[in-house]
Amino acid sequence: MEPMILNLIILITALLSLVKGSDYFVEYASTIAKLLGVSEFVIGLTLVSIGTSIPELASSMAAVFQQAEEIVIGNIIGSNIANIALVVGFAVLFANIKTDRKILKKDGYIMLFAVILFFVFSLDYYISRFEAIIFLFLYLSYIFYSWDPYRSNDSDKKSYIEEFLRYSIKFKYLKTIKKRMKPTTSTDINDRNNKKLLKPFVILSISGFAVILGARYFIQQAVYFANIFNISDTIIGISLVALGTSLPELMVTATSAKKGYGYLILGNVIGSNITNTFLILGLSGLVVPLGIVGTDLFFIMPFMIFLSAILLLFVWTQWELKRPEGVFLLLVYILFITTLLTQYNPSEVIYT
Repeated sequence: MEPMILNLIILITALLSLVKGSDYFVEYASTIAKLLGVSEFVIGLTLVSIGTSIPELASSMAAVFQQAEEIVIGNIIGSNIANIALVVGFAVLFANIKTDRKILKKDGYIMLFAVILFFVFSLDYYISRFEAIIFLFLYLSYIFYSWDPYRSNDSDKKSYIEEFLRYSIKFKYLKTIKKRMKPTTSTDINDRNNKKLLKPFVILSISGFAVILGARYFIQQAVYFANIFNISDTIIGISLVALGTSLPELMVTATSAKKGYGYLILGNVIGSNITNTFLILGLSGLVVPLGIVGTDLFFIMPFMIFLSAILLLFVWTQWELKRPEGVFLLLVYILFITTLLTQYNPSEVIYT
């Protein structure tokens, strides 16, 4: 068998292992948490909030440990772009997506704030550990803010982004932690639950191993093909890795849209982009400070911000995403990827 064909098989197998392993990991981690009496609040706060971003998280951490930091930045930016232009665009082809003011004023503005802050922190061609800690702090604040029943929900009188920043700076989520970290069941786990734990633990262990192994070999083979075709790690991260790790969202998009769950798709995309920026970039930058290349800073990041703003504009117009807007997003994504692959010149990249 030709070496390139073997590497391609390994790449595809690793991607499938990463994606399916992530699905089973979230499902059975949630099952174990419930059997152990962990509160629904904690489950939602951790597993649900990062569940669809596990492929991006695993591949980014694998890239960090394999000293392919450019793939991390490319993966985060590329996933954010693919989530908006590809996933949302694809969903709207099947059915219009209803929206409302809350998703725009709360999560939508926080997503836009996140990508703009990403750009601002990148102006010195570098994401430091201190900036990574800020991203992680903001993510922690965001998930508690989203789940906090004690904050104001008056969307007509409050600016959500202003309230979110105030919530973060004043550490108001400490009140949420104190009041919500309670188990849903007794902490005395009975024998029946103990017996039920064996199967979920076995599957959780296998799926976790599949995620780690899949991420490692997926990144390894992505770097291999980048070298073979003389493509930079950044572009591989933006195109191949980002598209691969966005497959879970893409695979369920059509079915969800047909069943009338388009609103959930939009919320998932916006939440995933916030998670990509705050959590994944934060964790990666905490392990290894990340260098930013000139093409990312002056072309791809502004495009990511532009797409984020366009999505919010589409949400705002008549509070509904329609098929022409979906076609526009898909065409923009195709044009973006085509331009990236045909016009990108590694020799023009500026490194810090």
